[in-house]
Amino acid sequence: MADSESDPTTDPGDGRKPAGPAGAAPGAGEERAPRGRGTGGGILMGRVFGVPVYVAPSWFLVAALITWFFGNQLDRVLPHLGGGRYLVSLFFAVAFYASVLVHEMAHTVAAVRFDLPVRRIQLQFFGGVSEIEKESQTPGREFVLAGVGPLLSLVLSGVFYAGMLVTDSGTIPGVLLAGLMISNLIVAAFNLLPGLPLDGGRMLRAVIWKLSGSPMTGTVAAAWTGRALAIAVLVGFPLATYVGTAGERESFSGVESLTDALLAAILAAIIWTGAGNSLRMARLRERLPVLNARTLTRRAVPVAPDTSLSEALRRANEAGARALVVVDPDGDPLSLVREAGIAGVPEHRRPWVAVSTLAQDLSEGLRVPADLNGEELLDHLRATPASEYLVVERTGEIYGVLSTGDVERAFIDAMARPAAAPASRPVD
Repeated sequence: MADSESDPTTDPGDGRKPAGPAGAAPGAGEERAPRGRGTGGGILMGRVFGVPVYVAPSWFLVAALITWFFGNQLDRVLPHLGGGRYLVSLFFAVAFYASVLVHEMAHTVAAVRFDLPVRRIQLQFFGGVSEIEKESQTPGREFVLAGVGPLLSLVLSGVFYAGMLVTDSGTIPGVLLAGLMISNLIVAAFNLLPGLPLDGGRMLRAVIWKLSGSPMTGTVAAAWTGRALAIAVLVGFPLATYVGTAGERESFSGVESLTDALLAAILAAIIWTGAGNSLRMARLRERLPVLNARTLTRRAVPVAPDTSLSEALRRANEAGARALVVVDPDGDPLSLVREAGIAGVPEHRRPWVAVSTLAQDLSEGLRVPADLNGEELLDHLRATPASEYLVVERTGEIYGVLSTGDVERAFIDAMARPAAAPASRPVD
């Protein structure tokens, strides 16, 4: 269960991880999970430490599958249950995903402890995902953030094992405890595999980051390890299942074999995609520092509210400026003259149109500190969508106007350039 980070181009954020349903190997989804700040994450179940917890519609499909398969297994162990075995199996599915939620809560608590914002926790098809919006600042924190999830799963497995010791194995509680013990053990073991987007992959990334001093180097190594892991799952899981049940099957065919192959393909696709997303996000972040508010800002001229548009444009042309800021008599900014508004006024009418009629009032979100850059700049712009922003110095002085179009063009140009050598980051 790697923690999801969101895509900086669309969300303050993907992208990181999951644990799979009981009775099958845990899956691993990642990065950049669902986009946007809406409630598209499914059904809101509540909040944990202020973080909303959603259940995706796909969870109900998995819960039904677990109920069916586990119920069939119960028929062999507790045949006297009859149709009631499916009710017991449904309880098991809910209890298992409750333990997945505990796994995700461990990531969330660690993220909050490290001042990393968590958008939401989502229980979905192959487990859960914690959507953490920023990257860890140091490899040590990254290692802890990734490791607490599997650690909690191991602790839960131990708790359920302790419960088995004082419970009759031939009873409903005994069977449930055994299933939950094994499931959490599988979740922990699978997520500790050293490949992105799994928690073990993020731990590997942290170790390589620590040794090399470069987070990008760690990401590349862990992502390619994740892709190798995806291939291993695709080939190895059906083969291992076949070898393990060789005495029970006449041939490598039938519904069981198809189910194993399908499950392996889904898991491999999720891991491969998650590893690729991790690599893409790392390369994106590597280029983000070129997005600097100060360098992208257009020079602006201050004008009074009753100034005609033609006069304001004349002053701007003389000053070599490309933006207009409406100010009060004391020179304090009141609003921004929208570029789209200027374009919509025919030239022959501009002497009779006051700039105040084309201006957008300045809310707090429309004021951008001139020293913002990279992901912090994108986060600020996403928080208050607009076409233009007033860029100000820390002292409050007007620096100029930032156009969203200029930021988008700079971002596209940055992504089109060859990657620069990875920059070192602080290590702990």
